[in-house]
Amino acid sequence: MSTELTTTTPGQIIEAVIAKGDLGKLSPEERTRYYGEVCRSVGLNPLTKPFEYITLNGKLTLYARKDATDQLRSLRGVSVTIASREQVGDVYVVTARATTPDGRTDESIGAVAISSLKGDALANALMKAETKAKRRVTLSICGLGMLDETEMETIPGATVATIAPTPALPAPTEPLATQEQVTYLGHILDALNAHGVDDEKLVTAIRNITRQPNITLEAADLLTLSGAMMDTVIARLNARLEKMDADKAAKYEPPAGMDRSGHPTDDLEGSSF
Repeated sequence: MSTELTTTTPGQIIEAVIAKGDLGKLSPEERTRYYGEVCRSVGLNPLTKPFEYITLNGKLTLYARKDATDQLRSLRGVSVTIASREQVGDVYVVTARATTPDGRTDESIGAVAISSLKGDALANALMKAETKAKRRVTLSICGLGMLDETEMETIPGATVATIAPTPALPAPTEPLATQEQVTYLGHILDALNAHGVDDEKLVTAIRNITRQPNITLEAADLLTLSGAMMDTVIARLNARLEKMDADKAAKYEPPAGMDRSGHPTDDLEGSSF
């Protein structure tokens, strides 16, 4: 009897991976789906192979390549600075600090042994420590608890796994945004403009919602979004517009003889007629 898993939906595949803790238990097709779901969940392009497979403690898992951390920094607007460099005994340690646009920060270290190194070998090790720190803190602040490729050679028993290529699975088709949705969004953007919100702030808001750093307010760009994503953009910006309208109404003081709705007050109020 075959022991190969028969899960078909992304949710079932992810549940199986969590339960088994080993991608090797999945069929090639299921591994392909799982790989695609991991990429989709963090906004990475699977065609650039941001992850590779590794056998660790007898189990097949994923580790992040340079392409993954480079894409994550660009997509999430993560900036990385070096907080410190120091030598602790025979180990050179670099601490990298990552900051996101919303102000969150995180720190990770990169460490390499340098006791017997000289010349170019020493210089390469120092650069490697910095690279390791930057990549590790990027994965950490983006919520990816996986190994980076710079850590591979320092883990006993870790070997890069060669996985036979599997036929590409057809990507699920998702309806794109419609012209009606784009037009409706345009009315919301015009109303926000009237409240003093400039186009630069609107572009930034849409990029943050869609996680697409190059999206613009041009209709041709907006039509490349999925219909579901466009609904999300509309809902978020419309909620902001409604709040601004409510705040403005709360501060409005009508002229003498008028009520807040703009109607004249009763001229006969208080008379004995």
